[in-house]
Amino acid sequence: MATRVKTRKVVIIGAGHVGAHIALCLMFQHLVNEIVFLDINDAAVRAQVMDLDDLAAGMGDSFIIRGGTYADCEDAHFVVNTAGRSRKPGESRLAMLEGTVKVLQNIVTPIKDSGFHGIFINVSNPCDIVTEYVYQQLGLPRGQVFGTGTGLDSARLRRILSDNLGVARTQVQAFCMGEHGDSSFIPASHITVGGLALKEYLRLRPEFKANLDLDKVIKEVRAAGGTIVQGKGCTEFGIAGVVADIIVAVLHDEKRVMPLSVHLDGEYGGRHLCAGTPCVLGNQGVEQVLELELSGNEQELMQKSLDVLRDYLKKIDL
Repeated sequence: MATRVKTRKVVIIGAGHVGAHIALCLMFQHLVNEIVFLDINDAAVRAQVMDLDDLAAGMGDSFIIRGGTYADCEDAHFVVNTAGRSRKPGESRLAMLEGTVKVLQNIVTPIKDSGFHGIFINVSNPCDIVTEYVYQQLGLPRGQVFGTGTGLDSARLRRILSDNLGVARTQVQAFCMGEHGDSSFIPASHITVGGLALKEYLRLRPEFKANLDLDKVIKEVRAAGGTIVQGKGCTEFGIAGVVADIIVAVLHDEKRVMPLSVHLDGEYGGRHLCAGTPCVLGNQGVEQVLELELSGNEQELMQKSLDVLRDYLKKIDL
């Protein structure tokens, strides 16, 4: 019989910028009771734990924040993987594959051996490839192993669209699909603004039609991460917010529709790979993978993105 999950216990693999900011978001939103860091750099773990514990003391909260071992995964509600080297300026996420897989080989086996049976959230790049690798190695239901995928791309998309359309970001419903990378695309047929289809919104506010060039928008979305890395060496805040949103949706059983990287079992013609697609997220993790009706051009873009991922999956031993 599986060990009972310790609700609101999160194990974060990787004590770098991303792991620390995920912990920060979880603390500020009072989402968890216990945060455990795992990292090969013991000094980094001790420093992050001490710094975050100082924050908890200042907030007057009694979080448990500590370093740990892979045995801590046994009863963890969530394991969040941020391990892997940082992306270099000008480098694609897929170029990080070889180095990240080497790291994963020392991570997945001890997680599995711990008896972990909670929800695994992958952040490490290349996100879709890493998520598929972990999914196949852990042997858990696909709803319990998924990646942030195009969640961050979609947040960037809403930011850019809100500026172009003259509305608050909360009024824009839009997402990216496919690879979390250079072959991602926007299913424009599913963009809505305040409940209105994009086409209808632009009919009613024609002054914004000239502002909107979706080809330019997707280029901005794809380039955003690289621009941030070029300027400061890493991305950290946006992705931490995406992970916190995922954990909120699970803990509150929100049945929220979110774009995530999930193992495809025939959806969009994809098998034996993970890709970004809208999913229903609740207390069991991904409860349903939503297969949208896509226009002819959108279908072609999805297949192109899946082909990119298939080619890279051939390079690792699954």
